[in-house]
Amino acid sequence: MSIAIRLRKSQRGFTLIELMVATAILIILVGGAVPIAKNAIYRERERELRYDLWMLRDAIDRYKDAADRGAFQLKVGSEGYPPDLDTLVKGVDVGGKKLKFLRKIPVDPLTKQEWGMRSMQDDPTSDSWGGQNVFDVYTKSDQTALDGTKYKDW
Repeated sequence: MSIAIRLRKSQRGFTLIELMVATAILIILVGGAVPIAKNAIYRERERELRYDLWMLRDAIDRYKDAADRGAFQLKVGSEGYPPDLDTLVKGVDVGGKKLKFLRKIPVDPLTKQEWGMRSMQDDPTSDSWGGQNVFDVYTKSDQTALDGTKYKDW
């Protein structure tokens, strides 16, 4: 019988204090990991926003370059910029061929809505688009980036 009592004592498991200490350590570790994970998510959205803005602005610049070279006819008063973002995807006729500048218009990663646009005739700080042409694009998010700047100023 003494062997059975010794066997039961060695199989007792964790005490309540040991479980509380392990739980406290786990809470501290998780509490430190959550801000790191949030920052990683914000950094990924910022990287995606920078890339999408670069891609859209590059397409606008390529459209402007083609217009300045006289590759296609321009609408009067457009200053050589596209009339809207859809024109960059649909393309323009150049000698019987379609010249396209974007495969698709990316979705704003911050607002999940359409982009803000400015034309040459708009005030640079304006949040309303005059509709004449697309000179620049920006996000409509009012949030602040990790570096302290406003996303819509990028």
